[in-house]
Amino acid sequence: MILFYFSGTGNSKYVAELFCREMNAECRSIEEPLDFDARIEANDTVAFCYPIYGSCVPRPMREFVTAHAERLREKKLVVFCTQMLFSGDGARALTDWMPGSARRVIYAEHFKMPNNICNFWMLPVKNGAQNEKKLRAAEKKMRTACKNIQSGVVKRRGFNWFSRLLGMSQNLFWPKMEENCRSAVQVDPDCIRCGLCVSHCPAKNLTLGENGIEQHDNCFVCYRCVNICPKQAATVLLHAKPKAQYRGVSSGAEQAND
Repeated sequence: MILFYFSGTGNSKYVAELFCREMNAECRSIEEPLDFDARIEANDTVAFCYPIYGSCVPRPMREFVTAHAERLREKKLVVFCTQMLFSGDGARALTDWMPGSARRVIYAEHFKMPNNICNFWMLPVKNGAQNEKKLRAAEKKMRTACKNIQSGVVKRRGFNWFSRLLGMSQNLFWPKMEENCRSAVQVDPDCIRCGLCVSHCPAKNLTLGENGIEQHDNCFVCYRCVNICPKQAATVLLHAKPKAQYRGVSSGAEQAND
């Protein structure tokens, strides 16, 4: 078994690694320079983990499964999505990008994780010990998921009609918002040109030019640059300077670099 994940600021990576430790599975980021077709071919079951944006699968994961659709065609699938509050059918949504795959999903689950949208006043950012309760709940849920999978229990969170309706309450609007946000990054004069946002941008949307940070119409609002900037100079979607940044799930003392 192998798991592929995309993680904007660390939440999905955390969940992916929980699963792979319990199941002794290979864990790989889709940002790695690998022969993914060979990895897929070598495994009977392929798992995925990603954050959900407006009840939609983030663009990197959509592009990944589309690019490797032929190799994935006969594989058994496990799907995990991370969410802040609810997504409705967040785990099921991946099957929209792999026609005929829903019947091959042997397990699908949602995990509530800490908020990483750090520049919206209604969504407070918590770090370190403040997130312990939520992380322990995620760990407990993953242990249950792994026991179920090992026992042959099939569960498909988000696949019923009610979940799909809940998902539609968000995903009808997100695709257009995602497209409109391709040039959403703003960098204020506090920028020190350190290049962290450039080197860690998963979309390769940012470069460091003569006049500072330049963008190339490829942002998909993962919030990595907003949370990693040492001067809190970068913003996306909402252009209020963050008072506190999300530091990931390890200790709250480190930047969430992936």
